[in-house]
Amino acid sequence: MKTLALLIALVAALPFGLQGDDVPSRKQQQELVDEYFEVDAWSAEGRARRAEIVKALASVPPLKRGDVKSWTKRIEKAWKDLPTLEKSSGQAYLFPDAEPDQARGLYIVGGDTGKPKGLLIAMHGGGVGSGDAAPMAAGYNSPASKRDLLMIAPEVLEKTERGWTDSGTEEFVMQLVERALRTWKIDPDRVYFSGHSMGGYGSWTLGAHHADRLAAAAPSAGGPTPIMDINGEFYDIVEGIVPNLRNLRVCCYQSADDAQVPPGPNRIATKKIEQAQERWGGFDYEYWEVDGRGHGAPPGGYDALLDKVIEARRNTRPERIVWQPTLSWKQDFYWLRWESPEKFTTLVVDLDKAKNEVRIEADGVALHGFSLYFDEDMLDLDEEVVVIVEDEEVFRGVLEPTLDALLSSAGRGDPGYLFTHRVHLD
Repeated sequence: MKTLALLIALVAALPFGLQGDDVPSRKQQQELVDEYFEVDAWSAEGRARRAEIVKALASVPPLKRGDVKSWTKRIEKAWKDLPTLEKSSGQAYLFPDAEPDQARGLYIVGGDTGKPKGLLIAMHGGGVGSGDAAPMAAGYNSPASKRDLLMIAPEVLEKTERGWTDSGTEEFVMQLVERALRTWKIDPDRVYFSGHSMGGYGSWTLGAHHADRLAAAAPSAGGPTPIMDINGEFYDIVEGIVPNLRNLRVCCYQSADDAQVPPGPNRIATKKIEQAQERWGGFDYEYWEVDGRGHGAPPGGYDALLDKVIEARRNTRPERIVWQPTLSWKQDFYWLRWESPEKFTTLVVDLDKAKNEVRIEADGVALHGFSLYFDEDMLDLDEEVVVIVEDEEVFRGVLEPTLDALLSSAGRGDPGYLFTHRVHLD
């Protein structure tokens, strides 16, 4: 009954007179596009409303060149008008409250706050009841500034053993990334995650979940969650990490004598990445292990760690994508979108420019609500595009630019992923 009530409410919220396959007027189109950016995309209700808006705009005829330009301008303006961060260094809260002790989402801004060229998210260590952003902000402030990076050191919303993936902290971190890109003229292809101890776990895990948003990840003295057998031996890494790293630069630092975070998890992660590289190709990975440093920073400090990844740039249109979803709200990955991702499915998607086709392996899972986005740099859009799923042709046709493609690709608030064409599998 709740689902039915929600659907009724969503339909009722459409502009008056717009039902079914009706083509919305130009004014209604503008209202829907504006509303798309006004809803809270971080809530399930907001994501559902956005999906309804995109569906309502699917009946709009293909766009002419001038339409593409005008809609792109409107969409980019709507995105830039969304909330930003304070343009100053120091401590602030993403979720302020009338009562000071009720504010949530503490973060510290440092590094190059004038005209930064990139963004560094520095994740702190800690555990149950411990850990704060200040030490990490102090440790990364100078290294970030020397490399023209804005530094943001967030503090987990709840101090648990895996604070970076608990209590909405992962969403909080990604909101900081989006707002920072709107606040400063940062190159969206130069976003880096790093952190020490539990922050190493955070940069491993969030780096993998959101590899499409990053240039590189540099975990220090912290590993991804390992899986152990009955004898306590590590034999694998939890889902959603290794496959997703195929197109991301990663450098992991570890000291062999670290008693607090032993090297076992990072060693098994390294082994699994090597196996994945043999299977799928790709993976720009470096494991930097030394001895005698305990649980301290790497030789040369965080400067040396950042030097290993600072030249990396994000590839927004890789010709092979490997994606293993683990989050219901993470619906986009590079040029793919899955409205209801099937957790732990391993997708392998190959773009073949010579054949003008895309091939998808999906573990036999039905790809309901799945979209592939394209632009002229990826395929010849004047010719037929072919999509093949598990050796079965599911689409063949000439694509045209559409408003629903533009709008739905703009949903993640990232200028690197604005597409004019899409194939939607439903």
